[in-house]
Amino acid sequence: MRFISHCYFTPDNEQVYEDPRLQGIAAEWIDIEDHQFDPPASKLTWELVLKPKLIGQPPDSTVVAQEQLKLAKVLDIYEKRLAESNFLGGHKYTSADLTHLPGLYYLTGTPVDQLFEERPLVSAWKKTIMSRPGWKKVVAMIEGVQA
Repeated sequence: MRFISHCYFTPDNEQVYEDPRLQGIAAEWIDIEDHQFDPPASKLTWELVLKPKLIGQPPDSTVVAQEQLKLAKVLDIYEKRLAESNFLGGHKYTSADLTHLPGLYYLTGTPVDQLFEERPLVSAWKKTIMSRPGWKKVVAMIEGVQA
């Protein structure tokens, strides 16, 4: 994903910074997504979305509660970050934001969505990145395949 972002960008719509310092900041937020956001988001997606749908089992409420606490801590950090910039990687949409889209997609409409909504800056950020035309095309494709 990082390679594609660097090699296949379009002027005025690139998802990377040319400035190495700004690239480093965006890269740090990609790593935070990978190591802090994704683990609880993936477990919550399994418990609340996939497990009931794929194998017909109810969510494990203990796992859900534990992972919600972990995700809430991460989102508190995101709320502070988004008070400083429009996006996680800085003042423009970058790969740092893009990496969150699958987790956000699956958790929207679950009880976990409240964790995003009760943080105003996180909520606004989520709505902004999920409304991007490219992501809407991905969602249309996903939902077309699932139908």
